[in-house]
Amino acid sequence: MTDIATLRQQAAQARAGAAGSTPMAVPRDRPESPEIRFTSQLRAKKVTRDDGMDWYEVEGYASAFEAGYEMWDMFGPYTEIVSKGAADKTLGADPEVVFRFNHAGTPMASTRNDRLKLWADDHGLGQRAWLNPKRSDVQLLVQAIEDEDVREQSFMFRITSGQWSPDYTEYRIQEFDLERGDVGPVTYGANPHTSIAARSGEFLDLIPNLPALVAREAYSRLAQRSDLTTAPVPAPQTPAPARAAAPAAKGRSISMLRTQLLVEADED
Repeated sequence: MTDIATLRQQAAQARAGAAGSTPMAVPRDRPESPEIRFTSQLRAKKVTRDDGMDWYEVEGYASAFEAGYEMWDMFGPYTEIVSKGAADKTLGADPEVVFRFNHAGTPMASTRNDRLKLWADDHGLGQRAWLNPKRSDVQLLVQAIEDEDVREQSFMFRITSGQWSPDYTEYRIQEFDLERGDVGPVTYGANPHTSIAARSGEFLDLIPNLPALVAREAYSRLAQRSDLTTAPVPAPQTPAPARAAAPAAKGRSISMLRTQLLVEADED
């Protein structure tokens, strides 16, 4: 089995070959609005705001700056880093961002209703949201945070500026756009992979335990790929069972029956 260091080297060489003399701007086949998750210490507490109403205040960091995490593109694994300062421009433009759990469902807060605040500091992209305690989904989320069943944060964004390292092993996000994106807690958050390509590492781990039928089908489809330099050896085919010889005819033939019928008709 190929180790991860060799995969990284091979992927970097493939990127360099594909890029040629023109550096890649973003990783190939990366989603336009990728979802990146980070482990974050979430805090939830009941507070009374200036409007005199009680709200659940949920606070944490949606990203971490200058902290490398593993990602995958169509060539293989690489390290990605969000640069300190990458959020400065988008935050200065007052983006419209919503707060949601697991990037789905009805928004619980928004920068437009002044119940979601975002900031950037040396650590990363921080957020503080005020959630309506009357909502059942808010109650469930806060309980999950208090029980430490939900401990991670995430954000969705669009890359506007980035750069590969000279050897194509590291990609640095220099600037991103949060407009019409979201932030919030997620069930799993230790730098997971989001697109099919980005989840390739997970797929590789599953290969040894794939059911035989699925493994054979995957093997067959890979054999049809024209971009693989080494064609896989065709899977051995189970010989078809020998066709049984037709059983010998028994009894009278059609011609004999026809003759008998003619004779019987003459007798009548």
